[in-house]
Amino acid sequence: MQLISRITHHLKSPLFVGLMAAGAIISAQASDLAPRFTDADGDMVADAPTDSSEWVDPATLVFAYTPVEDPSVYAKVWDDFIKHMEGVTGKKVQFFPVQSNAAQLEAMRAGRLHVAGFNTGSNPLAVNCAGFVPFTIMAREDDSFGYEMEIITRPDSGINEIADIKGRSLAFTSPTSNSGFKAPSALLDAEFGMVAEQDFTPSFSGGHDNSILGVINNDYDAAAIANSVLKRMISRDVVKPDSYKTIYTSETFPTTGYGYVYNLKPELAEKVEEAFFTYDWEGSALLEEFKNSGEAKFIPITYKEHWSVVRTIDQAMDVTYSCS
Repeated sequence: MQLISRITHHLKSPLFVGLMAAGAIISAQASDLAPRFTDADGDMVADAPTDSSEWVDPATLVFAYTPVEDPSVYAKVWDDFIKHMEGVTGKKVQFFPVQSNAAQLEAMRAGRLHVAGFNTGSNPLAVNCAGFVPFTIMAREDDSFGYEMEIITRPDSGINEIADIKGRSLAFTSPTSNSGFKAPSALLDAEFGMVAEQDFTPSFSGGHDNSILGVINNDYDAAAIANSVLKRMISRDVVKPDSYKTIYTSETFPTTGYGYVYNLKPELAEKVEEAFFTYDWEGSALLEEFKNSGEAKFIPITYKEHWSVVRTIDQAMDVTYSCS
Protein backbone atom coordinates (compact mmCIF):
# COMPACT_ATOMS: atom_id res chain seq x y z
CA MET A 1 0.00 0.00 0.00
CA GLN A 2 1.31 3.41 -0.90
CA LEU A 3 0.42 6.94 0.06
CA ILE A 4 0.06 9.08 -3.04
CA SER A 5 -0.45 12.81 -3.35
CA ARG A 6 -1.54 13.85 -6.83
CA ILE A 7 -0.94 17.52 -7.38
CA THR A 8 -2.10 19.22 -10.56
CA HIS A 9 -1.66 22.78 -11.75
CA HIS A 10 -5.07 23.81 -13.11
CA LEU A 11 -5.32 26.93 -10.97
CA LYS A 12 -8.56 28.70 -10.19
CA SER A 13 -6.82 32.05 -10.28
CA PRO A 14 -9.75 34.33 -9.34
CA LEU A 15 -10.31 32.32 -6.15
CA PHE A 16 -6.68 32.51 -5.11
CA VAL A 17 -6.22 36.17 -6.06
CA GLY A 18 -9.32 37.06 -4.06
CA LEU A 19 -8.10 35.07 -1.09
CA MET A 20 -4.69 36.71 -0.96
CA ALA A 21 -5.89 40.22 -1.76
CA ALA A 22 -8.58 40.24 0.89
CA GLY A 23 -6.72 38.17 3.43
CA ALA A 24 -9.87 36.08 3.68
CA ILE A 25 -10.06 32.55 4.99
CA ILE A 26 -12.32 30.35 2.90
CA SER A 27 -12.76 26.94 4.44
CA ALA A 28 -13.46 23.73 2.59
CA GLN A 29 -16.04 22.01 4.78
CA ALA A 30 -16.23 18.71 2.93
CA SER A 31 -14.23 15.94 4.52
CA ASP A 32 -11.53 14.28 2.45
CA LEU A 33 -10.78 11.59 5.03
CA ALA A 34 -9.87 8.16 3.72
CA PRO A 35 -12.76 5.65 3.93
CA ARG A 36 -11.15 3.77 6.83
CA PHE A 37 -11.61 6.82 9.10
CA THR A 38 -14.77 8.27 10.66
CA ASP A 39 -15.58 11.86 11.64
CA ALA A 40 -18.76 11.81 13.67
CA ASP A 41 -18.16 15.21 15.30
CA GLY A 42 -17.40 17.04 12.04
CA ASP A 43 -14.01 18.41 13.10
CA MET A 44 -12.41 17.15 9.85
CA VAL A 45 -9.96 14.80 11.61
CA ALA A 46 -10.29 11.06 12.23
CA ASP A 47 -12.14 9.98 15.38
CA ALA A 48 -10.53 7.55 17.79
CA PRO A 49 -11.86 4.00 17.22
CA THR A 50 -14.91 3.16 19.34
CA ASP A 51 -13.57 -0.38 19.78
CA SER A 52 -10.83 -0.25 22.45
CA SER A 53 -9.13 -3.28 20.90
CA GLU A 54 -8.14 -0.99 18.00
CA TRP A 55 -6.34 1.51 20.26
CA VAL A 56 -2.55 1.71 20.11
CA ASP A 57 -0.69 1.75 23.43
CA PRO A 58 3.00 1.25 22.58
CA ALA A 59 5.76 0.71 25.11
CA THR A 60 7.80 3.28 23.16
CA LEU A 61 6.29 6.38 21.61
CA VAL A 62 7.98 7.36 18.35
CA PHE A 63 8.22 11.11 17.68
CA ALA A 64 9.32 12.81 14.45
CA TYR A 65 9.81 16.47 13.57
CA THR A 66 9.18 17.59 10.02
CA PRO A 67 12.34 17.28 7.88
CA VAL A 68 12.59 20.97 6.93
CA GLU A 69 16.34 20.69 7.50
CA ASP A 70 18.88 17.95 8.19
CA PRO A 71 17.22 15.79 10.92
CA SER A 72 20.53 15.51 12.81
CA VAL A 73 20.26 19.21 13.60
CA TYR A 74 17.08 18.60 15.57
CA ALA A 75 17.83 15.43 17.51
CA LYS A 76 19.56 17.43 20.27
CA VAL A 77 17.10 20.32 20.00
CA TRP A 78 14.20 18.02 20.92
CA ASP A 79 16.09 15.95 23.52
CA ASP A 80 14.89 17.85 26.61
CA PHE A 81 11.32 17.95 25.34
CA ILE A 82 11.42 14.20 24.73
CA LYS A 83 12.56 13.62 28.32
CA HIS A 84 9.67 15.80 29.47
CA MET A 85 7.22 13.77 27.39
CA GLU A 86 8.61 10.59 28.89
CA GLY A 87 7.96 11.96 32.38
CA VAL A 88 4.40 12.99 31.59
CA THR A 89 3.35 9.92 29.61
CA GLY A 90 5.30 7.29 31.51
CA LYS A 91 6.51 5.97 28.18
CA LYS A 92 9.91 5.79 26.57
CA VAL A 93 10.02 8.25 23.66
CA GLN A 94 12.24 7.73 20.63
CA PHE A 95 13.18 10.52 18.20
CA PHE A 96 12.77 9.33 14.61
CA PRO A 97 15.02 11.33 12.21
CA VAL A 98 12.89 11.15 9.07
CA GLN A 99 14.61 12.12 5.82
CA SER A 100 11.57 13.22 3.80
CA ASN A 101 7.94 14.27 4.11
CA ALA A 102 6.90 11.11 2.27
CA ALA A 103 8.77 8.90 4.75
CA GLN A 104 7.17 10.68 7.69
CA LEU A 105 3.67 10.34 6.24
CA GLU A 106 4.14 6.69 5.37
CA ALA A 107 5.52 5.93 8.84
CA MET A 108 2.38 7.26 10.52
CA ARG A 109 0.07 5.61 8.01
CA ALA A 110 1.82 2.29 8.64
CA GLY A 111 1.59 2.63 12.43
CA ARG A 112 5.31 3.19 13.06
CA LEU A 113 4.96 6.85 14.10
CA HIS A 114 2.78 7.99 17.01
CA VAL A 115 3.51 11.67 17.64
CA ALA A 116 4.78 14.16 15.08
CA GLY A 117 5.19 17.67 13.83
CA PHE A 118 4.14 17.81 10.17
CA ASN A 119 5.00 20.80 8.01
CA THR A 120 2.26 23.21 6.96
CA GLY A 121 1.60 21.76 3.53
CA SER A 122 1.73 18.13 4.67
CA ASN A 123 -0.94 18.53 7.37
CA PRO A 124 -3.93 17.97 5.04
CA LEU A 125 -2.34 14.84 3.58
CA ALA A 126 -1.34 13.56 7.03
CA VAL A 127 -4.85 14.21 8.39
CA ASN A 128 -6.73 12.64 5.50
CA CYS A 129 -4.49 9.72 4.65
CA ALA A 130 -2.53 8.90 7.82
CA GLY A 131 -5.04 9.70 10.57
CA PHE A 132 -3.00 12.57 12.00
CA VAL A 133 -4.73 14.65 14.71
CA PRO A 134 -2.98 18.04 15.03
CA PHE A 135 -3.73 19.94 18.23
CA THR A 136 -0.94 22.49 18.72
CA ILE A 137 1.58 24.76 17.04
CA MET A 138 4.46 26.88 18.28
CA ALA A 139 3.57 30.51 18.98
CA ARG A 140 5.08 33.74 20.22
CA GLU A 141 4.55 35.03 23.75
CA ASP A 142 1.57 37.12 22.58
CA ASP A 143 -0.06 33.99 21.05
CA SER A 144 0.62 35.15 17.50
CA PHE A 145 2.06 32.53 15.18
CA GLY A 146 3.02 31.73 11.63
CA TYR A 147 5.63 32.33 8.97
CA GLU A 148 5.84 33.72 5.47
CA MET A 149 6.89 32.21 2.18
CA GLU A 150 9.73 34.16 0.61
CA ILE A 151 11.25 33.94 -2.83
CA ILE A 152 14.95 34.61 -2.51
CA THR A 153 17.87 35.04 -4.89
CA ARG A 154 21.52 36.06 -4.77
CA PRO A 155 22.30 39.78 -4.60
CA ASP A 156 24.26 39.51 -7.88
CA SER A 157 21.78 37.30 -9.76
CA GLY A 158 20.27 40.10 -11.81
CA ILE A 159 16.85 39.14 -10.45
CA ASN A 160 15.16 42.11 -8.80
CA GLU A 161 11.50 41.19 -9.13
CA ILE A 162 9.38 38.14 -9.89
CA ALA A 163 9.25 38.88 -13.62
CA ASP A 164 13.03 38.53 -13.79
CA ILE A 165 12.74 34.82 -12.95
CA LYS A 166 11.46 34.13 -16.48
CA GLY A 167 13.94 31.95 -18.30
CA ARG A 168 15.84 31.22 -15.09
CA SER A 169 15.80 28.39 -12.53
CA LEU A 170 13.60 28.30 -9.42
CA ALA A 171 13.94 25.73 -6.63
CA PHE A 172 10.98 24.24 -4.78
CA THR A 173 11.42 21.92 -1.79
CA SER A 174 8.88 19.07 -2.14
CA PRO A 175 5.40 18.66 -3.67
CA THR A 176 3.71 18.49 -0.24
CA SER A 177 5.29 21.68 1.10
CA ASN A 178 3.07 24.74 1.43
CA SER A 179 5.75 27.44 1.31
CA GLY A 180 8.17 25.29 -0.64
CA PHE A 181 5.82 24.45 -3.51
CA LYS A 182 2.04 24.84 -3.31
CA ALA A 183 1.75 28.49 -2.26
CA PRO A 184 4.48 29.82 -4.58
CA SER A 185 3.15 27.79 -7.53
CA ALA A 186 -0.34 29.24 -7.02
CA LEU A 187 0.98 32.77 -6.48
CA LEU A 188 3.30 32.75 -9.48
CA ASP A 189 0.48 31.67 -11.76
CA ALA A 190 -2.35 33.72 -10.27
CA GLU A 191 -0.49 36.98 -9.68
CA PHE A 192 2.24 36.92 -12.32
CA GLY A 193 1.02 34.49 -15.00
CA MET A 194 4.15 32.37 -14.62
CA VAL A 195 4.04 28.58 -14.86
CA ALA A 196 6.76 26.03 -14.17
CA GLU A 197 8.45 24.50 -17.25
CA GLN A 198 6.80 27.13 -19.41
CA ASP A 199 8.29 30.31 -17.89
CA PHE A 200 11.07 29.01 -15.65
CA THR A 201 12.97 25.80 -14.93
CA PRO A 202 11.79 24.19 -11.67
CA SER A 203 13.74 21.86 -9.39
CA PHE A 204 12.94 20.03 -6.16
CA SER A 205 15.76 20.42 -3.64
CA GLY A 206 14.31 18.15 -0.95
CA GLY A 207 14.32 20.75 1.82
CA HIS A 208 14.28 24.44 2.70
CA ASP A 209 17.89 24.36 3.84
CA ASN A 210 18.92 22.77 0.53
CA SER A 211 17.05 25.45 -1.43
CA ILE A 212 18.57 28.29 0.60
CA LEU A 213 22.11 26.97 0.32
CA GLY A 214 21.50 26.11 -3.34
CA VAL A 215 20.71 29.75 -4.11
CA ILE A 216 23.72 31.02 -2.18
CA ASN A 217 26.01 28.49 -3.90
CA ASN A 218 24.64 29.31 -7.36
CA ASP A 219 22.90 25.97 -7.89
CA TYR A 220 19.58 27.78 -8.40
CA ASP A 221 18.82 31.32 -9.51
CA ALA A 222 15.98 31.65 -7.01
CA ALA A 223 14.05 29.57 -4.46
CA ALA A 224 10.74 29.57 -2.62
CA ILE A 225 11.36 28.98 1.09
CA ALA A 226 9.88 29.36 4.59
CA ASN A 227 11.43 32.39 6.25
CA SER A 228 11.27 30.71 9.65
CA VAL A 229 13.87 28.20 8.44
CA LEU A 230 15.96 30.99 6.94
CA LYS A 231 15.95 32.91 10.24
CA ARG A 232 17.10 29.85 12.16
CA MET A 233 19.92 29.20 9.67
CA ILE A 234 21.04 32.81 10.05
CA SER A 235 21.00 32.48 13.84
CA ARG A 236 23.26 29.41 13.62
CA ASP A 237 25.59 31.36 11.30
CA VAL A 238 24.95 28.88 8.48
CA VAL A 239 23.71 31.73 6.29
CA LYS A 240 24.99 35.30 6.18
CA PRO A 241 22.27 38.00 5.93
CA ASP A 242 24.06 39.63 2.99
CA SER A 243 24.34 36.38 0.99
CA TYR A 244 20.74 36.52 -0.33
CA LYS A 245 17.96 38.99 -1.04
CA THR A 246 14.18 38.61 -0.88
CA ILE A 247 12.07 39.60 -3.87
CA TYR A 248 8.67 38.38 -2.61
CA THR A 249 7.04 37.85 0.80
CA SER A 250 3.64 36.17 1.16
CA GLU A 251 0.79 36.44 3.62
CA THR A 252 1.32 34.65 6.96
CA PHE A 253 0.67 30.90 7.12
CA PRO A 254 0.32 28.55 10.11
CA THR A 255 3.56 26.81 10.95
CA THR A 256 4.28 23.13 11.78
CA GLY A 257 1.29 21.32 13.30
CA TYR A 258 1.97 18.88 16.15
CA GLY A 259 -0.27 15.98 17.04
CA TYR A 260 -0.72 12.24 17.35
CA VAL A 261 -2.09 9.34 15.35
CA TYR A 262 -5.87 8.96 15.64
CA ASN A 263 -5.89 5.47 17.19
CA LEU A 264 -3.53 6.26 20.05
CA LYS A 265 -5.17 5.16 23.31
CA PRO A 266 -7.29 8.19 24.36
CA GLU A 267 -5.76 8.42 27.84
CA LEU A 268 -2.29 8.36 26.29
CA ALA A 269 -3.30 10.95 23.70
CA GLU A 270 -4.38 13.22 26.55
CA LYS A 271 -0.99 12.75 28.20
CA VAL A 272 0.75 13.65 24.92
CA GLU A 273 -1.26 16.89 24.80
CA GLU A 274 -0.37 17.55 28.43
CA ALA A 275 3.32 17.09 27.64
CA PHE A 276 3.20 19.82 24.99
CA PHE A 277 1.20 22.30 27.05
CA THR A 278 3.20 21.85 30.27
CA TYR A 279 6.66 22.03 28.73
CA ASP A 280 8.84 24.77 30.22
CA TRP A 281 10.64 26.55 27.40
CA GLU A 282 12.81 28.69 29.67
CA GLY A 283 16.49 27.93 29.09
CA SER A 284 15.71 25.04 26.74
CA ALA A 285 17.40 24.05 23.51
CA LEU A 286 13.97 24.35 21.89
CA LEU A 287 13.79 28.04 22.82
CA GLU A 288 17.35 28.64 21.69
CA GLU A 289 16.61 27.09 18.29
CA PHE A 290 13.23 28.68 17.63
CA LYS A 291 13.54 32.07 19.32
CA ASN A 292 14.82 33.71 16.15
CA SER A 293 11.55 32.92 14.42
CA GLY A 294 9.68 34.10 17.52
CA GLU A 295 8.36 30.83 18.96
CA ALA A 296 8.33 30.51 22.73
CA LYS A 297 5.43 28.18 23.62
CA PHE A 298 2.80 25.75 22.37
CA ILE A 299 -0.81 26.88 21.92
CA PRO A 300 -3.97 24.89 21.11
CA ILE A 301 -5.24 24.85 17.51
CA THR A 302 -7.72 22.93 15.40
CA TYR A 303 -7.17 21.61 11.91
CA LYS A 304 -10.63 22.76 10.81
CA GLU A 305 -10.00 26.40 11.71
CA HIS A 306 -6.27 27.01 11.47
CA TRP A 307 -5.61 25.06 8.26
CA SER A 308 -8.52 26.52 6.28
CA VAL A 309 -6.22 28.86 4.32
CA VAL A 310 -3.96 25.93 3.40
CA ARG A 311 -6.94 23.87 2.26
CA THR A 312 -8.05 26.80 0.12
CA ILE A 313 -4.64 26.90 -1.56
CA ASP A 314 -5.01 23.16 -2.22
CA GLN A 315 -8.43 23.81 -3.75
CA ALA A 316 -7.01 26.60 -5.88
CA MET A 317 -4.40 24.18 -7.22
CA ASP A 318 -6.91 21.33 -7.73
CA VAL A 319 -4.94 19.23 -5.26
CA THR A 320 -6.46 15.82 -4.68
CA TYR A 321 -5.29 13.03 -2.39
CA SER A 322 -5.45 9.34 -3.17
CA CYS A 323 -4.94 7.09 -0.15
CA SER A 324 -4.59 3.39 -0.82
